Amino acid sequence: MSPEETAGWTLEFETSAGAAPVFLDALASLAAGASSFEAGPGGPWRIAAWFTDMPDHGALSAAVALAAAAAGTAAPDFVVRPAKARDWLAENRASFQPVRVGRFFVHPSFFEGNRPAGALAIVLDAATAFGSGAHGTTRGCLSVLDGLARCLKPRQMLDMGCGSGILAIAMAKAWRRPVLAVDIDEVAVRVTRANARANGVGRLVTAGEGAGFAAPLLRRRGRFDLIVANILARPLQRMAPALAHNLVPGGTAVLSGLLTHQEAAVIAACRAHGLRIAHRIRIETWSTLVLARGCGLRTAAS
Repeated sequence: MSPEETAGWTLEFETSAGAAPVFLDALASLAAGASSFEAGPGGPWRIAAWFTDMPDHGALSAAVALAAAAAGTAAPDFVVRPAKARDWLAENRASFQPVRVGRFFVHPSFFEGNRPAGALAIVLDAATAFGSGAHGTTRGCLSVLDGLARCLKPRQMLDMGCGSGILAIAMAKAWRRPVLAVDIDEVAVRVTRANARANGVGRLVTAGEGAGFAAPLLRRRGRFDLIVANILARPLQRMAPALAHNLVPGGTAVLSGLLTHQEAAVIAACRAHGLRIAHRIRIETWSTLVLARGCGLRTAAS
């Protein structure tokens, strides 16, 4: 392939469902774009990334190795290949279809159809930051938030690990109250702010960079009535003490980003700090948990 025919560089490899988000996060800071998808029902997940210029092999190998260690899996073999010229915009439009979850209707900016009557529309284009609404973890969180909006009236809300900001935007639209959003990735913070403005809730969503509950944005903010954290099982377990400390008595936490077989470990870590399971939703192999601190949400676990 001649240089004139090369439209960047790509790499692909397969991994497990649980490791896919970890590799995706690791590649997001190096690649122009990255995505993951299930190769087949119950099969491995395929990670794909593309680069405008030939990436530094050392930095790329180190990022993949560190992600593999964090996910507890072997580092995959990969080869960076030249990419043929493709219409990425057209492919993105073809693959990103509207998603309806309860009253939430997530659609790309180029959507020209009719929004469902009474829907809470969220405009979101696929980008480097994780979270388009199609993934089982995001759908689970949106479903829970739709239900909670009918019975709770939180005053202080937090989206921990905000990614694209979709859940912070959903909370702002459902309750029309301020929401704090935190992510360790500065790109995610910028994307969240831009998406919040595009959805008309820029004044309600405040996003900031930081490491979990130690983020500067959370200082002197007090405790929260509702905390949503769509991240990964191991960080959720480590976060359990801070999560419980930052919830008001009777507060509610929505946790996702974990596989169904990881539920027990996450629930046990939370129970050790006074949080009880109130409800759970399972979509495909993914689980979304609703927990309450003390005598909070009265919903039977399923």
